[in-house]
Amino acid sequence: MEINQLYQIFLQSKGVATDTRSIQTKQLFFALKGDNFNGNLFAEQAVAKSQYYAVVDDEELAKDDRYILVSNTLETLATLANYHRNQLGIPILAITGSNGKTTTKELIHAVLRRKFETVATLGNLNNHIGVPLTLFSMKETTEFGIVEMGANRPKEIEALCKIANPDFGYITNFGKAHLEGFGSIEGVIKAKSELYTYLKDNSKLLFLNLDDPIQKKQLAYKNTFSFGSAPDADMQVNYSNNSQTAQVVVKDTLYTSLLTGNYNAINIAAAISVGHYFKVPKEAIKKAIAGYTPKNNRSQIIKLGKTSLLMDAYNANPTSMTAALNSFNKYAAVNKTVILGDMFELGTSAAEEHQNIANLALDMDFEQIYLVGENFNQVKNTDNRIRKFSKFSELEQTLIDTDLSNRFILIKGSRGMALERIVEVLKRKEA
Repeated sequence: MEINQLYQIFLQSKGVATDTRSIQTKQLFFALKGDNFNGNLFAEQAVAKSQYYAVVDDEELAKDDRYILVSNTLETLATLANYHRNQLGIPILAITGSNGKTTTKELIHAVLRRKFETVATLGNLNNHIGVPLTLFSMKETTEFGIVEMGANRPKEIEALCKIANPDFGYITNFGKAHLEGFGSIEGVIKAKSELYTYLKDNSKLLFLNLDDPIQKKQLAYKNTFSFGSAPDADMQVNYSNNSQTAQVVVKDTLYTSLLTGNYNAINIAAAISVGHYFKVPKEAIKKAIAGYTPKNNRSQIIKLGKTSLLMDAYNANPTSMTAALNSFNKYAAVNKTVILGDMFELGTSAAEEHQNIANLALDMDFEQIYLVGENFNQVKNTDNRIRKFSKFSELEQTLIDTDLSNRFILIKGSRGMALERIVEVLKRKEA
């Protein structure tokens, strides 16, 4: 079947599905395959539930004309998404980076939707499947698209750019994330920069943070819009560390937020710069930034009786962990405690990076430091402020047995550590 024929089937559908557990009536099913699953085995179930077509790449399962046989379902998913994107012809902004991608994407979405009918990546569906699904969610009425792009291997951002064909791009930062896949910080820089390479090769625009020396190197390319504290930035920003929530000043206008952590001020500045470039009214930008509420365990303040939690447990790597500790250390609060979970995908650097974080935490003004996970359990520190736990269950029992009232607690760890479970533990104590 030609791609334009498949596109007509998509246009008459109610969207694309890749999971039979959530498929809806008249959704087009793509039978994707992975190391531990084969969507072809569920194609018949998908057709029965959706009463529509299934795209498969197993000839034996193509039983009748309801099954569209292709050579590779994942490649077809990407090709169809790209075809849809080109038919829409709307401006698309791509966002990648080691830290802050999702928060920055949500802030930019909050700003741009004040002027445009905007669709953005839902949650962090930012991989080779999530990016096509994001594009499919854009309709004829969509005026602007925002696509988050994640990667843990070289060439992945490049591949995602070929699907989404972005017109604009922004890289939040280059940090020590996914070192196991990228090999080194130099590998991270090269891989994330695939976004800017694509944009430059296609004469598109780069948004740049001039306070980032790596991004500043892109200024030789003239199609840029920059922000930062330097006077030569297209939008000069004044960063203030005098507030417990992140805020910035642009041209004597204060932009406040509900986000904790001064590292989020750069994410706010990026959203403001995008808003300024696309001529979103200043007051609309202010309201968008002030009204954004952090969620999904990202920089959330949670009150549990006399205990306050700074929940930042969505993910972690050495760069974001360092930023979170530095920011938390500046809070004017007493009885500060940190609970840190293992950082994943660090490869041969894991032992060194966990030791560095433990050392950093000890240099700060924290009364208690709880470290949980196999890597943190191996750090060599013996200071009496540190307690180490190899498993969450060990930490859980300590939290139950310890009086944590009147404490301000930072919780930070990789997604796989699921440290948000601490909230439920403490809630049971309150009950």
